[in-house]
Amino acid sequence: MKTKNFLISGIVGGIVNFFLGWVFYAMLFKDFFPQSSEEDMNLTMIFLGCLVYGLFMAYVFTKWAGITLAKTGALAGAIFGFFYALSVNLFMASSSELDLQVMLLDVAITIVMSGIIGAVIAVINDKLK
Repeated sequence: MKTKNFLISGIVGGIVNFFLGWVFYAMLFKDFFPQSSEEDMNLTMIFLGCLVYGLFMAYVFTKWAGITLAKTGALAGAIFGFFYALSVNLFMASSSELDLQVMLLDVAITIVMSGIIGAVIAVINDKLK
């Protein structure tokens, strides 16, 4: 595995994830998801979570799958997003009253976001080889 590819593509993937989350959750679909006040949100932790997700996807793409095509990265990313979002939403539904429509919307948003993140990571891996 090329450590440079993993780190650079993972960090960029995490940054893309952070900004896509802002666009989707804070702008486009803000009426569907409960908004926390600025004081309640810890943007550092949100950013770190996004970074870990980007690094995780980059690790799999770089170490095991060798994904360097945008189309393949988008498909793999969308599949990651589906399983990740479904898992998280099912856990959240187990301990709170989660609206089924909101849950499905979150899964759909995560699939789209993860597809974009996967495509970005794949393209960066291709450029760095």
